[in-house]
Amino acid sequence: MESVLDVFDGLDSFSFERGMILFLLLTVAAVVAFKSKSSDSSESTFSQSSRSKAKIVSISSEKSKLKEREWGDWPPVSFSYPAVTSTTNPMELKPIPYRPFKWGAYHVTMGIRDMPWDEWIEADNQMQSYYYIKKHRIATRGTNVVQVLPDRPGIVKSASQSAVELVHELADYLSKRYPDAFSVSRNASGGISTVTIISVNETLSLPPALAIKGSSSLALRQVSIEEAEHAMKVSAFLVQDDLALMVEGTDGRYYFQGGAICVPGFWRMRDKIGLPLEDIHIQGHVPQYETRLHHSMDRYFKRMAVDKPIIRNNYFFQVIPPKDIRQPTDINSQSSAEPIVTNDHIVDPEELAWSTTTNGSEETFHHGHPINPDERPLVAAENLRLRTERQTLRRLPLSGTIVFTIRTYLFPVEELAKEPGIPARMASAMRSWPEDVRRYKGNGLYEKVMLEYLDKAAAEQLRAGGEELMKETGRGYPF
Repeated sequence: MESVLDVFDGLDSFSFERGMILFLLLTVAAVVAFKSKSSDSSESTFSQSSRSKAKIVSISSEKSKLKEREWGDWPPVSFSYPAVTSTTNPMELKPIPYRPFKWGAYHVTMGIRDMPWDEWIEADNQMQSYYYIKKHRIATRGTNVVQVLPDRPGIVKSASQSAVELVHELADYLSKRYPDAFSVSRNASGGISTVTIISVNETLSLPPALAIKGSSSLALRQVSIEEAEHAMKVSAFLVQDDLALMVEGTDGRYYFQGGAICVPGFWRMRDKIGLPLEDIHIQGHVPQYETRLHHSMDRYFKRMAVDKPIIRNNYFFQVIPPKDIRQPTDINSQSSAEPIVTNDHIVDPEELAWSTTTNGSEETFHHGHPINPDERPLVAAENLRLRTERQTLRRLPLSGTIVFTIRTYLFPVEELAKEPGIPARMASAMRSWPEDVRRYKGNGLYEKVMLEYLDKAAAEQLRAGGEELMKETGRGYPF
């Protein structure tokens, strides 16, 4: 689901001062380029054919090259992912408690902020559960959840090369950020050949790296659709996130050309694959997209730099089956039994992957229509969940593709109501939704029960803790 939040988007950033800084950087880069040839410092890149060559573009001259290039023609950028700090075994970490709702008025903006390089991918003690859910989804849904489209000549290129670029980036990052959870083996040239997910004892083979190292230019190999889809499956197993590859077309628009969308909950890959970004939002009836967001998002995508990844958060509410019919009862106790079962709820009892209770059957779902479950669900606090997404956007340096990572968290509303100040803040946020946002979030299904429960919990906290809880703002957005 898509929600836009009250955070300054900062899109009009090309000020005179930045222009002068950019001019100086480009001048220095030009002098350096004149004195020496660039060397090949990257393992993968992007080209139009299997053996095409492109001079490496440095970060300092990237903006100049972007202005000169044609839409859909990306000059590879020489970029090494910054060093990351290794952290605790994810199996010892609880899910990060995102609470991305605010007191007061609801404002429609892109809601973006800078992404710290350490925080590209988050992992926690639910990673095994997500792995088994994804394994089940890929086995039973196939290309409905993992797919890479071929070239569409004159319109947009395939995401096949960026799929290979992505899996190598992920394997390298994860093995450094979470060394207790992921390990890699490397070939003679230093490229990654396998990655092991230690918690599930699964070793996965990576396709060869995209680029062949040269002296001053890069030769690129061809990537088949089959190889690209294998790469996307490996990427899907490695992370708890869904992954979407947005490729720039010859018209300057960004097309959803490939991805692994295993746990979207409220939308289907088949309805959006191949569409440009604007059509995805328009057909999905994202509130105020055409009037408030379209031009901002379009500008941002076209200008997005390799070294400027961003994060945004959103939230929604979901009704899940009552506890007495959930077997197992939650994601942490779900089954990992083999072979893959046909009953989705054994693997995914809280409907992380597809919200049947809220949306009805995945097979008969009407894309772009209001929420309309097959049967009116039992709505009670016990089976209400805050569904919140943490999205990152990052431009891959070699293909120029923008990769979305979409990490979904489910939090029981009953547990949220115990957190100081959260019931009052959540109720305030819900009451601030404009009518189009209320429809988009399907409020008619759960609003009455939710607000009554939150108001009661807030009143109890007020009696116990005083007025200061009514001013609570958390640790700062998005917590």
